[in-house]
Amino acid sequence: MFENMETPPVVSAGEWDAARKDLLVREKEVTRARDALAAERRRMPWLKIEKDYEFDGPDGKVSLLDLFEGRRQLIIYRFFFDPDVTGHPDAGCPGCSFGADQVADLRHLNARDTTFAHVSRGTQENIRRLKEKMGWQQIPWYTVLDDFDKDMGVGEWHGTNAFIRDDEGNVYRTGFIDARGDEHMGSTWAHLDLTALGRQEAWEDSPAGYPQTPPYQWWRRHDEYDMEEAAKEMAEQIERNRNANGTGIPGKVVS
Repeated sequence: MFENMETPPVVSAGEWDAARKDLLVREKEVTRARDALAAERRRMPWLKIEKDYEFDGPDGKVSLLDLFEGRRQLIIYRFFFDPDVTGHPDAGCPGCSFGADQVADLRHLNARDTTFAHVSRGTQENIRRLKEKMGWQQIPWYTVLDDFDKDMGVGEWHGTNAFIRDDEGNVYRTGFIDARGDEHMGSTWAHLDLTALGRQEAWEDSPAGYPQTPPYQWWRRHDEYDMEEAAKEMAEQIERNRNANGTGIPGKVVS
């Protein structure tokens, strides 16, 4: 299969290690640049939502505030499962479907006071059938009933919006990506990096007063977030690792 491919040279183990270390320098530069970009996102101005948007959900009509499910932040992906999309109602947009398959267990995101949801213009009955068919039952999914998608830049193309709410029930738009930016979404880290509060870990460059906890301490197996004993065990494990190597996590940590 390689006869028509301009493949790289085959080298010794030592040469391969040297090439890998050279590439690692640039990979770390990309990682730090990504961290810096996320820090800039946390300083983006907020846009107050003035309209009373309405959606249809599994239990009837709901507001944008309802989509938060009581949490502080909300991430909404515009999934094209609409009457005028090819394949409807048996299938959604291929690209959107590919992305939905990448969404991590949402309990990790919920643990950072953040809700994730899809919105489309398909009916709730069709959405229910599609979720069951594709195995996407974990994703809350609502039907757009007004101009929400157009107002949020996703009327004709997919995209991901981030919102935050205050204690008075006001909602603010805090972030937005679309096009190839959506390629990086799906992991808990990528979703949190889009939000106004970020990962909420102490190493992050965030504005003063933002909620932050020591890194790693909030991590759980996805079925353990409601288990107090698991939280205690994690804290004890971190302390053991700190005593062993000074980092608080297994192995050697490098940035």
